[in-house]
Amino acid sequence: MTPNLFAQERLLFAPATPDADAIPTIFAFPNEYTVGITSLGYQIVWATLAVRSDIEVSRLFTDIREQLPRHPELLGFSLSWELDYVNILNLLESLEVPIWASQRTDSHPIVFGGGPVFTANPEPFADFFDVILLGDGEHLIDNFIDACKEVRTADRQTKLRHLAQVPGVYVPSLYEVTYLDAAEGIKSIQPVGSGIPSEVEKQTYRGNTLSASTVVTEKAAWENIYMVEVVRSCPEMCRFCLASYLTLPFRTASLEASLIPAIDRGLAVTNRLGLLGASVTQHPEFEQLLEHLNHPKYDGVRLSLSSVRTNTVTVRLAEILTNRDSKSVTIAVESGSDRLRKIVNKKLTNDEIIQAAINAKSGGLKGIKLYGMAGIPGEEMEDLEETVAMMRAIKKAVPGLRLTFGCSTFVPKSHTPFQWFGVNKDAQKRLKFLDKELRKLGLEFRPESYNWSVIQGLLSKGDRRLSKLLELVRHYGDTLGSYRRAFKELRGELPEMDYYVFQEWDLDRVLPWSHLKGPLPEATLKKHLAEAMSHKTLQQDRGSENSLSPV
Repeated sequence: MTPNLFAQERLLFAPATPDADAIPTIFAFPNEYTVGITSLGYQIVWATLAVRSDIEVSRLFTDIREQLPRHPELLGFSLSWELDYVNILNLLESLEVPIWASQRTDSHPIVFGGGPVFTANPEPFADFFDVILLGDGEHLIDNFIDACKEVRTADRQTKLRHLAQVPGVYVPSLYEVTYLDAAEGIKSIQPVGSGIPSEVEKQTYRGNTLSASTVVTEKAAWENIYMVEVVRSCPEMCRFCLASYLTLPFRTASLEASLIPAIDRGLAVTNRLGLLGASVTQHPEFEQLLEHLNHPKYDGVRLSLSSVRTNTVTVRLAEILTNRDSKSVTIAVESGSDRLRKIVNKKLTNDEIIQAAINAKSGGLKGIKLYGMAGIPGEEMEDLEETVAMMRAIKKAVPGLRLTFGCSTFVPKSHTPFQWFGVNKDAQKRLKFLDKELRKLGLEFRPESYNWSVIQGLLSKGDRRLSKLLELVRHYGDTLGSYRRAFKELRGELPEMDYYVFQEWDLDRVLPWSHLKGPLPEATLKKHLAEAMSHKTLQQDRGSENSLSPV
């Protein structure tokens, strides 16, 4: 324990003094303090709990903890990265709480989880949790706590049935999943008994005051960063993108009522500002915000942006970012192929990308980071060659500008039009092709791990049969070999890894998350898929009997 880390925090909210009968609560992040305290979602939920006098909340990380209650009634986890599930199980054991929800008694806390991983597809982790919170926390957290208070003295089963009535509160044990057979898909997902909702709907906050940091510390992964959420979701609707589809609708923070007051509040304690959002430059008043930050009173402020849309990279944007100590901008281009960009609905041309690079250099920036993807449904080798050609053209147009190309493997995500696809088995070869060709051009290539993408695909499309596998993998170690070993040991109890990761699924299949309602109905996702497929018949080693077809 190193409690001096907490002493270095500068809080931007006033914690309440807990009442004598406040609910003893532990709120954990399953990673080290420097990682967890940099998560804006974790900060916000912690502050939401800490300002309530009816909650006495203690924080827990893998390397540091506050003074923990001896008998917590609530134990929460915020999960931002799938493989951190291992640390959740380790922390549960360290607190002497059974890792399996079915083994907990009235003497154990209600174990709840939230965050983007759980909202997307909680099923692989469902058997470890009593409650999972789906969606935005603005109202959901308070509604959950209020419901907990109403049944505080009840037995565990009564508590869970009561909590299941709260919109966005998912109690996995109250839903029975039946399978076609051990090696096949899901037959049905039904509530257990009467009075349990047949669907749980993700909660969406629709206000125009978005999130901002509640704590600033030099011990954060981004030292002394103060983060402000400029937009939530993304209007572009790229068909693979969880950040767009799962978080709809696109919402923007009010410039005068939210953004400027939040920025001034944060810059009173630090000079490092991060503007967050899937597409911050598409805020309707972004230019006004930028000019506001260019005021002399903000001299000395270090400004950084998350990914920006290509056609918003103006010379003026680059100049202001340069004046505020930024060295580069990041844009997602997905591919150099117009055809592939039409498939994924990336409304972008190579000319716009080249112009963005020219503008970045003209405005004084030293580099530009482009992000792409390998293994996109419908991709052919010619598309990868077009990506190389695009990078060659950019280099020629902006000599001296540092160009970086980051590339991930396509992974299907729930609640998106591409949720029925699988990971492309050729993606690893395609990453190596890009690596070889871009290095010939003297460009920096940063591929994400293909093996990790395989595991991400497994967890993205997994059902709750995976919980037993995940517990085994924890003991074998977090390698691809560990997963294969666990699948081998459990053969006959669940499908093979190929079923979850690489297979394309039929459109009429019951999905593991079919009972969890996202922003758009499945019929709309199928329509968007048909639009994608209209640009080319997608061919990825798929037989005619199970290939996707426009609906």
